[in-house]
This record gives sequence, structure tokens and C-alpha cells, in this order.
Amino acid sequence: MIDFTFHELACIDAVASAGSFHAAAAQLNRSHPAVYAAVKGLESRVGVPLLDRSGYRVCLTPAGEAFCLRAQEVLSEARALRTFAEHLAQGDETDLRVVVGDLCPTAKVVQLLRRFFDECPNTRLHLHFEALGGPWERLFDEEADLILHHVDETDLRLESIGLFPVTLVPVVAPGFLPFPITDKLTPQQMKGQVQCIIRDSAKKSVRDYNVIKGARSWTVGDQLMKKELILLGMGWGHMPLHLIERELQRGKLLSIEGKHFKRVTRDIVAARLREKPAGPVAERLWRFLGNPN
Repeated sequence: MIDFTFHELACIDAVASAGSFHAAAAQLNRSHPAVYAAVKGLESRVGVPLLDRSGYRVCLTPAGEAFCLRAQEVLSEARALRTFAEHLAQGDETDLRVVVGDLCPTAKVVQLLRRFFDECPNTRLHLHFEALGGPWERLFDEEADLILHHVDETDLRLESIGLFPVTLVPVVAPGFLPFPITDKLTPQQMKGQVQCIIRDSAKKSVRDYNVIKGARSWTVGDQLMKKELILLGMGWGHMPLHLIERELQRGKLLSIEGKHFKRVTRDIVAARLREKPAGPVAERLWRFLGNPN
């Protein structure tokens, strides 16, 4: 097996880019003889000339070009590993787990997280999407460092940062109801109609919101599938306004808001466990979410 050092790889790469041993030595803050010896030793072990020294400037041979391309990959990985090790020494987390709830505007949330994690290339983001009680369960089971969801603000186990409100509107497709839409529709009237509901991803404590007990229902895993079923006239249900605003404007969906079926606003927050220590990256993310501008 041919062995070589990162020093040798750095020397051949510097000579190739600088065009001379003198320039490469200055670039690496090494002596000319040290750089020359490193490259010569590397060529000897590889078994082929890597540099063409016949011209005014040294340049790579065809074999040297192929070798240097691979060497640059190794050097890049080595630099990344060095940076990663420095972050470990500083105590930065290697992984961060964030759970996004089903009501969050996905594009808005992902763009927000991207802005932050672009500045933290050595921390891997594990992003999960959960519905209803799923985000809370993940957080309380310490399977998440942070959740983006609505929470019970009176729960002293949590601390939270307000992000934005999400409005839920009860809607149907045109022609879905066998009776006229008025602001006096009753749960008894709607009990005979199929209701589309989100499946709770929590395992321990399943919750229902805006569900008519005893009514026929379709159960789906996410808001987009729920929207498609409602658009196809296969059921009715409460939908986040940001997902259906265009359909409401175009008349593809109709609101059934009234005395008994009201639009509901949920405040989406970033939440974490109050007593659980946060690492440096998690703490920076917390501050970023509190002031993303």
C-alpha cells in the first residue's frame, strides 16, 4: 500500500496552483527544500512523475492532474474534519433535532431554518414533521431539542418564543352539502357528512380538535392530503388559511363559518423544555428564532 502524508498532498497541490516551488513554499510557510523533498518523495512512492519541470513554470503531468484532483478532495475533507474537530472542542453539537407541527407553513419554516443552518455547516439538522400531539410528545420524551408548534402557554415545563399565528377555517367543496350553506349550520346537520381529520402522530395521548363525535370521517396523515380530499368533495374540515386562501378566492372551496363552526387561530411558537440545558448551537438557534431579522 502506498502511504503519503497530508503535508505531501498540500505541497503538490500548492506547487500546482502556484507554479513554482518557491511560491508554494511561501504559500505554505515552509522552506523551499522541504516542499521540494515532499513532492519528490511523493512522486517516488506513487511511481510516476506528477510534475513536468521542463518549462519555465512547473506544471502537472496528465497523471499529476488526475492525482491532484483526488488530492484536493482529500484535503477538502481534511479541512472540514479539522473544522468539525474545532467545533467539538468548543462544545458545539454535532446534531440538532427539530420537530415541525402540522399547522406550520412548511416553506416559511424551512427557509427560516435554512438561514440559520447555513451558518452552522458542522451541525446536522434532523427535521421531523408531526401532527397534533406528536410534537409535544417528542419534546417531553426528549426526542427533540426544539419544536415549532402551538403549545399550552400555561405549561410551566415549557418556555416558548412566539413566531406567527395560523388561522383555521372550516371549509367544503361546492356541491358537497345537500343543503344550503348558512351561518347557522349545526353540528347535528353536519353529523351526517364525512369529516376529514388529521391522524394524531402521538402514540401515548391521542387528541381530537374540531371533531364532531359520532360523525363519519376520513383520517389522513397530513394537511395537504386533507386538502385534496376536501377539494374532491370527499369530506369537510378545518384547514389552515395559508393552504387554502387561493381556493377560497377562486370559489373552489367555500367557508362554512357561522355560529357553531368558527375560524380558529393558533399561535405557532418555538418551544423547548425549560429545565433542559441547551448546547451552544441550540442556544444560538433559540436567539435567532427570537429575532430572525
